[in-house]
Formats: sequence, structure tokens, C-alpha cells
Amino acid sequence: MASTTIVELRSNSGLEDIEIVIRAVYKHVLGNPHVLESERLVTAESQLRDRAISVREFVRAVAKSNFYRSRYFESSAPYRFIELNFLHLLGRAPLDQREVSEHIIRTVAEGYDAEIDSYIDSEEYQSAFGENIVPYERAKNSAANQKQVGYNRIFALDRGPAQVDSAVKSSQLVYAIAANASNKIKPSSATVFSSGSERQFKIVVTGSKFDAPRRVSTTEYIVPASKMSPQIQRINRTSGKIVSITEIA
Repeated sequence: MASTTIVELRSNSGLEDIEIVIRAVYKHVLGNPHVLESERLVTAESQLRDRAISVREFVRAVAKSNFYRSRYFESSAPYRFIELNFLHLLGRAPLDQREVSEHIIRTVAEGYDAEIDSYIDSEEYQSAFGENIVPYERAKNSAANQKQVGYNRIFALDRGPAQVDSAVKSSQLVYAIAANASNKIKPSSATVFSSGSERQFKIVVTGSKFDAPRRVSTTEYIVPASKMSPQIQRINRTSGKIVSITEIA
């Protein structure tokens, strides 16, 4: 699915070049979908054609669209949403549990828009794509200091040009990331919500107890993947601080 071709909007680009940029953003950021005319972001497209916004801001608009939200945030497993955000917005797979946990916590605590902004406003995004390069899949290209694990994991997310990302609702990397293991390059078969095999996670939380003397407690919660978001919401409502989220056997 994901493109490795670099598409850039230059100062001398004409209208035909802008249309290529628009199509490239829809294809990569939305995960190779068929976009109906009624689903296109007419206002944002017009602003890009007029150079009122940069490609980066057009990417932000697409990632915050109802199209993206309904297919990846509202209809997919939480881990799937995060791993595809990495692919669609940074052009790579998440590398470790810390990255995934950080983004799950942000999504629950700060909301959908903050989660999308965290990628697009990051130093990594700016360094890789700047203001006017369409995000593309970087992990399949050789680069200095690139981790081999990221190269392998990208194949678990990208299964070729015919793939439509929204067709896969369950995480493809949850076990490998939680176990800090490499992915074998093979047809995708991982699942989070399949009957009888739902993953279990341990959430470690610290929080203050308001008694005498004042002390800080540590609590561990064991929850299935399907109950993780509600549990994190309950923790945040009680002012607890999540220290880690790890998969357990």
C-alpha cells in the first residue's frame, strides 16, 4: 500500500503537480482507499491549490477528517489505530512498547486531535518531510542509524499495493512490540480480538493516597485488550499516573 516515492510540492509546481500531491496524500495517509467525491476535503484542497496551507497542514486536515477517524479510530482496535498512525504519518512502524503506550495514553487523556498533532508536530516529521513533502514509507529504505526491527515490522503493516488498511481491524504488531521481538516477514495473521485468544495487558499505575501520613501507592491492573481504553479512562479520572503498559502471557 504505502508509497516509497517522494512527492514534493515545490515553489514552481503547477496545478497538475498539486493534483499529484493531493492524490498522494489521500493514498498514503488514508491507507490506499477509494475516496468518493463527497468524501474529499474540498476546502483544504482549495487552500493547498492557493498555497494558503502547506502539504503538512493538508496532511493534518486529512488525518483529522471524518474519513480517517471513522475507519481507524472508531472502527479499529486501539493498537491498530496507533500502529497505522505511525505508518500513515511518520512512514514507519512503532519500535517499542514505550512508543505505543505513550500514544495510547495521549489518545485517552488528551483526545483524538492531540494524538494526530503529536506526529505531525514532532521533530521527526519535520526532519523527514518538512512542510511540503508528502509522507512516504521510509522504513523500506536504507538509512543511517535505522533499526533492523523497524524494517521487518513494516512488512507486517504493509502487505502490498492491493492492501486497503481499513480492511484490517486488529493489530499486526501487538505481540512483537510487547515482547520486544522481531517480526517474521510472512502473511499477516495476528489478532487482538479473536475468540479465545485476546491479549492480556498489565497496566502499572502510581497515585497519591490522601491519608496520614501521605504516601504514594503502586497498583497493577490486568485487563484484556478490548477493555484497555475504558480502564485507562478510569485511571485518568482518579488522577493516577500510568507508568507502563505491557503484554503478559
